[in-house]
Amino acid sequence: MANPYRAVFAAPGTLAFSMAGLVARMPMSMLAIGIVTMLGQLRGAYWLAGAVAATFALSSALIAPQVSRLVDRLGQARVLRPATGLSVLGMLLLLLAVRLDLPGWTLFPCAVLAGCMPSIPAMVRARWSGLYRGTPMLHTAFALESVLDEICFIIGPILSVSLSVLVFPEAGPLAAALLLLVGTLLLAAQRRTEPPVLPAAAGPRRSVIGRPSVLILVATMVAVGMIFGSIDVTTIAFAGLLGQPVAASWALSICAVGSGLAGITFGAMRPALPPRQLLAIAIAFMLLTVLPLPVAGSIPVLAAILFVVGISVSPTIILTMNLVERIVPPSELTEGMTWAMTGLGIGVAIGSAAAGWTVDAHGTAAAFALAGLAAALALLVVLSGQKRLKGSDQAPPQPAAGVELAACR
Repeated sequence: MANPYRAVFAAPGTLAFSMAGLVARMPMSMLAIGIVTMLGQLRGAYWLAGAVAATFALSSALIAPQVSRLVDRLGQARVLRPATGLSVLGMLLLLLAVRLDLPGWTLFPCAVLAGCMPSIPAMVRARWSGLYRGTPMLHTAFALESVLDEICFIIGPILSVSLSVLVFPEAGPLAAALLLLVGTLLLAAQRRTEPPVLPAAAGPRRSVIGRPSVLILVATMVAVGMIFGSIDVTTIAFAGLLGQPVAASWALSICAVGSGLAGITFGAMRPALPPRQLLAIAIAFMLLTVLPLPVAGSIPVLAAILFVVGISVSPTIILTMNLVERIVPPSELTEGMTWAMTGLGIGVAIGSAAAGWTVDAHGTAAAFALAGLAAALALLVVLSGQKRLKGSDQAPPQPAAGVELAACR
């Protein structure tokens, strides 16, 4: 049986842009947890740490679609460099404010500026879609990118927390800023595989978020992001209370291992059910797996639960991106994918802030219970939206022979 993952790299330049994207997206797994770890050490208040991390996540969630909309109009190279420059500047100002022990309110505008970070996963997936739109290869390519996302979430938290705990508190976010800068510059320099700017439909150009089917997917991702945000902050607090702060990164990385393994397996499959139904199944599984979190009494038990939780993560992201790719016109694809990631970002912001307050007020068990509530909400949204998403059951037409390699010439 042919290896589908080897086949997706047959087009020239694919390995280079995928690896550049891997470096550039590493900060998405490092910044929020790095901010929480840094402020937890230096300020000692998880509500402040969670609020600043939530501000960054919410800012990124709101700004990234606008950056991607510009990318659809102007191209990746022209937009990625200035957007990344603003984001890195915001990160450095945040670290400077922390180092100078400035008042807590000064951290929030810095976090907002740092949120100018472009959605690198959407940029890379748009390149894959330009190559393999309408073919089974795209499913495998999206699965590959979800696995690479999880590699980031295996390595990133460990790297960020370890640097902040073992070197100096600001080291984790600083490393994230440098990786974003280097990786994005490498990606933007690869013009051969950059998706061409496509003409938009006639008439006023409206945001894709106005499409009801896209809105359903974004709302689903908001609820899924709430799961991630609450788990991240609560795991850090849980490990800190046990006197094992570095163990938080290991537990979260084990969750990413489960997700990565599931993504590899799912990417090699050709499911018979339509993506909308598979998405409901994946979220239902996620709900069942997060319910035991409040009773975890040790890091090993928590890590085991998170490993099982992770099994549903990659399939959920893969299916969501497949649905977006089927629903959104090619000329608006980057924006559409970014809105899906935006939903996750908004959810992470809400979950982080809610979990930080709950930890301080009611303890970690109550904060872990928030993940179950968020998973139930996600399932409710995706089930209620099945009728709207039914139009996505028809896959987009396959490109004509040779079109899939057009972006490489």
